[in-house]
Amino acid sequence: MPIKAEPPMLVVVVVRLQLSTPSTKLTSIACHLESRRSAAATMATRGMRRPRVLLLLLVADVLLAAAPAAATLHPVDYLALQAVRHALSDMPGSRFFASWDFTGDPCAFAGVYCSGDGRVVTLALGDPRAGAPGLSGVFPSPALARLSVLSSLSLVPGRVSGELSTAVAALPSLRFLALSGNLLSGDLPGTFSPALRTVDLSKNSFSGRIPSSLLLVRSLRTLVLSHNSLSGEIPRMVSSPLVHLDLRNNRLSGGVPSLPETLVYLSLASNRLSGRVGAVLRRLPRLSFVDLGGNGFSGEVPGEVFSFRIAYLQLRKNAFSGELRPAGPVPAGATVDLSHNALSGRVPPELAPASAVYLNGNKFAGELPREIAAAAEGGRMRVLFLQDNFLTAIRVGGVPASAAVCAHWNCVAPPPPVVAACPAKGGRGRRRPPAQCSGRRG
Repeated sequence: MPIKAEPPMLVVVVVRLQLSTPSTKLTSIACHLESRRSAAATMATRGMRRPRVLLLLLVADVLLAAAPAAATLHPVDYLALQAVRHALSDMPGSRFFASWDFTGDPCAFAGVYCSGDGRVVTLALGDPRAGAPGLSGVFPSPALARLSVLSSLSLVPGRVSGELSTAVAALPSLRFLALSGNLLSGDLPGTFSPALRTVDLSKNSFSGRIPSSLLLVRSLRTLVLSHNSLSGEIPRMVSSPLVHLDLRNNRLSGGVPSLPETLVYLSLASNRLSGRVGAVLRRLPRLSFVDLGGNGFSGEVPGEVFSFRIAYLQLRKNAFSGELRPAGPVPAGATVDLSHNALSGRVPPELAPASAVYLNGNKFAGELPREIAAAAEGGRMRVLFLQDNFLTAIRVGGVPASAAVCAHWNCVAPPPPVVAACPAKGGRGRRRPPAQCSGRRG
């Protein structure tokens, strides 16, 4: 009896593989499926009474031409990250390195971001949350220098020591460098990346001079070197289009060079700088924050500064002298601190829109302008310090409990409403001796 032909059975084998499946595993699966196909063909050739099998391989997720597998981290970058891990440790309470398990994908580590071709482009070391413990160890400059396409490098405040090498600072693609609040020391590198836009090396122990090359980087917008031990003069040539310059709390000396008119934030406080700065400040019309306190600057305060968009003007503890001649009223709500200088003449009414005015420790004379007294009485000016001057009339009525007005040690007794508001260090007495006020009319 002839054997009845049976229709072939269609067996569909669907292989679903993740894009990260290793190539060796793909090869093994392919070999297994090929052996199954060969066995089915052999049975059909021998005429066995079994259904003929057609194997249809549908590889749904592995279309290598259209969707290539995720790139593997470059071996050089892989070894660099291992060296970083060996150099640094979590401080007590920090778990930043908990995810740095090198049996997994380093591009998934905390703080590591990779490009599509498997290169590390961003390295943010440490837990960035406020108050979180930082890292300790020695700054791994040799390892970081091998991350050749790195564009952003940051380190949270901690106890990381060592030096910043030129090889790291000059990485060609580096745009963002922030290592503040650690124990880094030594001289600053002599060369920096031409791509840098932000450099924050504050609150470390760097010493030596500010390299002139740093202030010539054409893309640099933000430079923060405060709270170090830098010395010498500020480089005379500043061509970077800076918006934010913070050099406070160092040991810098000499004068202030011409600065870019792009500046919005300028802090040079608590250094050993000297000379006149009027000509420099006049050319910075975009300034909103100025802190030059605690230096030896002299000469007049340029009147133009008061009409800029100033929110904070801090010139305390210098040797500024002469009369104040504001070019216009200060912006509403500004803070103006001109205390402990040698300023003289009358208090200008253009200061009335400010929310805090510190004029104590100068040589102002004459009568306090009514506009300023009214601002204090109405609570619009929350702080008005006039102590240790030579004012001859201070007509301030009642002030809100939230306001602080002090007028001790002038040529007139302070009005009763402001006596209680004067801070404990508001002056050496309620009124100057008459002999000190002879001829003081403003």
